[in-house]
Amino acid sequence: MPMKNKTTVTEFILLGLSSDPQMQIFLFSLFLVIYVITLGGNIVIMVVIRADSHLHNPMYFFLFHLSFVDLCYSSVTVPNALRNFLAAHKTISVNSCIAQMFFILLSGGSEILILSAMAYDRYAAICDPLRYMERMSKGICVQLVSGAWAISLFHALLNTGFAFKLHFCGPNQISHFSCELPSLLRLSCTDTLTNQVVLVTSVVIFGSSSFLLTLISYIHIISTILRVRSAEGRHKAFSTCSSHLIVVGLFYLTGFLQYTKPSSVSSVVLDEMFSIQYSILTPMLNPIICSLKNKVKTALGKMLGKFKSLK
Repeated sequence: MPMKNKTTVTEFILLGLSSDPQMQIFLFSLFLVIYVITLGGNIVIMVVIRADSHLHNPMYFFLFHLSFVDLCYSSVTVPNALRNFLAAHKTISVNSCIAQMFFILLSGGSEILILSAMAYDRYAAICDPLRYMERMSKGICVQLVSGAWAISLFHALLNTGFAFKLHFCGPNQISHFSCELPSLLRLSCTDTLTNQVVLVTSVVIFGSSSFLLTLISYIHIISTILRVRSAEGRHKAFSTCSSHLIVVGLFYLTGFLQYTKPSSVSSVVLDEMFSIQYSILTPMLNPIICSLKNKVKTALGKMLGKFKSLK
C-alpha cells in the first residue's frame, strides 16, 4: 500500500500494567509511594552531601550526581504513569512519546556512566590511595560527570533522530506504562532495520565500554582487598564497594537485556518487569543502598540532632 494512503497516527494509547480498575488504583497507590520515597530519599542525600563539609570528597560528589540523575530518571516516567492509572483516556502524542523516550535514554545513559565513574573512584581509593587526590581531583571529577552527560546526550540524540524518521499508521497501542524505543519500533509501519542496528550498536558500545571499565576496576579492587592481611581491613575495604556493586548489578542486567534482546523473544510481562526495575525501583533503592554503610547516615543523624535542638 502506498505510504500516502496510510493513516498517520498522531497519538499512542499506553495500556499500562493492568486494565482492571481496582488493580489500577492499587498500582497508582504503589507507584505514588515509590515516587515519594524516591524523591524524598534522593533529595535528602543531595542536601546532606551539600550541607556537610566532611562529605565534600569525590565519592560523595558522584553520589550527589547519581541522586540527581535518579530524580530525573524517575520523574520522566512515573508522573505520567500515575496520571494514566486514573485517566479514562490513556493517550500520549507521538511527539511527547518520542520526547519521553529521549529523556529515558539520556537519564539511563548518564546513570550508567556515573556508576562507572564511581567504580573508578573506588579503584583509585583502594588500589592507589597515595595518589588518590591527584587521580580524583575536583577538575577530573567534574570532567567525568560532564562527560557522562555529554556522551549520554549524543546517544539519546542519535537514537531519537532516527526515531523521528519512523512512520506510524496503526495499531497505536503500547503495552507499557512508558514510551521506550523497543516498544515504538514494534509499532512502526516503515522498515526499522536501521533503527535496530543503531540502537543495538550504540547500546553495545556504550554499555559494554562502561561495563568493562566497572569490571576492570573491580577486578583490581578485589585483587587488592584479598591481599589485605587483616580480616577487619578486608571487611572495611569491601564495605565501601558492596553497596555500589548491588546498584550496578540491579541496573545493568535488566537495562542491557531490555535494549539488546531480539524482538522475537519480546514479552510484555518481561518488558514491564525490566522497565520497573531499572527506571522505577533502582532510583528508589539507590539512596537507601548507597547510604547504608557510609558517612551519609552519620551526617543525617547530626543534621536531625541539630534540627531537634533548635525546636
